[in-house]
Amino acid sequence: MKLKGIHHIAIIAEDYAVSKQFYTEILGFEVMQEVYRAERDSYKLDLALDGLYQIELFSFPDYRPRGSYPEAAGLRHLAFKVEDVAAWITYLRSKGVEVQDVRVDEYTGKKFTFFNDPNGQPLELYEHTDLK
Repeated sequence: MKLKGIHHIAIIAEDYAVSKQFYTEILGFEVMQEVYRAERDSYKLDLALDGLYQIELFSFPDYRPRGSYPEAAGLRHLAFKVEDVAAWITYLRSKGVEVQDVRVDEYTGKKFTFFNDPNGQPLELYEHTDLK
């Protein structure tokens, strides 16, 4: 048996409209499909990067907040590969997103930073200079 890859990451939004705007307009995800599921009173938004399915964004009227922050059991953070972490920090800050300063991975020497989505979900930008 062999896993073929990661299919998607699912995120429940506290404010669906704000989260949709953040992931599409600020981070640049493309909308693949958006559906409203009346039986759950819930939206499901499928998002992609470069045509590759990545994130399911949900709205649920009865969501529960994260148990503790940031060391709650479960998904710790979602990391994105970028070419220039410093440029992304400048860009995100220009959009009003609070972003930590650049840090350097002590093992790889690569630059990275953390910020949160509108739901408090920790996100990371990790620099890969060999991206194509």
